[in-house]
Amino acid sequence: MAAMKIVSLNVGLPRLVLRGEEPVSTGIFKQPVAGRVRLRTLNLEGDRQADLSVHGGPYKAVYLYPSEHYPFWKSELPEMDLPWGMFGENFTTTGLLENETNIGDRFRVGSAELMVTQPRMPCYKLGLRFGRADMIRRFLVSERTGFYLSVSKEGEVGVGDEFELIEKNPSGVTVVEVTRLYGSDKNNVDLIKRAIANEALPESWKSYFQERLEKLT
Repeated sequence: MAAMKIVSLNVGLPRLVLRGEEPVSTGIFKQPVAGRVRLRTLNLEGDRQADLSVHGGPYKAVYLYPSEHYPFWKSELPEMDLPWGMFGENFTTTGLLENETNIGDRFRVGSAELMVTQPRMPCYKLGLRFGRADMIRRFLVSERTGFYLSVSKEGEVGVGDEFELIEKNPSGVTVVEVTRLYGSDKNNVDLIKRAIANEALPESWKSYFQERLEKLT
C-alpha cells in the first residue's frame, strides 16, 4: 500500500478564459509550488476560487486528487499532456483513494488538520481546462473524482508531507458511494439514509438526498 502523502502542491489565481466567445473567470489552472505553504480555513496561501457560489468555502477549502488516476487518464487521452494539478487539485497525492476514504475521515498533514467532506462534482470549467466538452461526463462515469477537505486546524503543508489518520468516520460512507448516489446508484435507499445520517456530509448534499428519498419512499 502506497504511503499517504502529498506528491505535488498546486495553487493558482483566477484567470479569464473564453467559453466560446464569452470570457469566464476560473481558478482551475493550478501550478506546482515548492516549499511550505500556509493552509487556512478557506484555502491555501496563493490559491483562490473564481465562482464562490459553487467553489470554495469551508467545505471545499482543499481539493485532493489521487496521482494513481493519472495513468488512467493518460491512456484515455493519449494526445494530452497531463502535469500534476491538471484537474485543478491543490493536493496531488498517493495512498488516498475514493473507495477507501470515508466522508468525515480526519487527517493530520504537516501542521494542519483536515476532514474529508465530499466528492468533486465537475462543472463546465473542467471541460474548458481539457478543451473537451465530454470531459464532465467521462470524469463522473470514471468515478475518479478526487474529493474536498475542510480545514479543522490551520497550519503549513508541503510536498512529501504524509497524511496521518486521526479518526476513521464510523459511518462507513465512502467518497465513491456518494458519487454513485449522484449517478449510477440513484435509487439505493439504504445508502441514501446512511449518507443523510453522516454528520460530516454538507447540508447541501443532505438536502439533495432527502428530496430523493421522499420521491423513492
